[in-house]
Amino acid sequence: MPPASIRRLKTRPDSILTITLTASLMLLSGAVLAQTTEEDDAQEQPWKEVAIELPASPRQEDLLSFYVSATATQSFAVDARSLSVGSDGVIRYTLIATSEAGAKNVSYEGIRCATFEKKLYAFGQADGTWTRSRRDEWQRISDNAANRQHAALAKDFFCLEKTVAGSAADMVSRLRHKRPLTPQ
Repeated sequence: MPPASIRRLKTRPDSILTITLTASLMLLSGAVLAQTTEEDDAQEQPWKEVAIELPASPRQEDLLSFYVSATATQSFAVDARSLSVGSDGVIRYTLIATSEAGAKNVSYEGIRCATFEKKLYAFGQADGTWTRSRRDEWQRISDNAANRQHAALAKDFFCLEKTVAGSAADMVSRLRHKRPLTPQ
């Protein structure tokens, strides 16, 4: 004959309900714990840069100039057609630097808001082709007065603190209408 506690359990429907609810809560808490662990693991995954595709050569009508500083010796513009925000959080764009004498340097670059870094992917050639950069590594963005074109883009048009400030269309609009994120 089974013990009295089991006999009572069989005869008391509220006990079965209590056991069922307790078991359900244990299963539910296990599922929540597993989900939290999966989310934590996803957040701890190392950042991985996506493969890039070089853009078309910039056209004069697509260039959006932006202010760098009063001491800048070059003028700068971004090719609106090339500006994109990757799934890796990198803002990529073609930068055109023009000297006072009219010489142009064209480069395809990226800015990572999360780390305040820049990367040079390629140099534009006169025939519209690209030459990949041999210095293919992330570097801290400098914010000194003379060479602050990357800082100007990051702080004024691309990034809010360490996050991407909207879509590529938002950034193009800010550049086109000369509306930086922070007043100058």
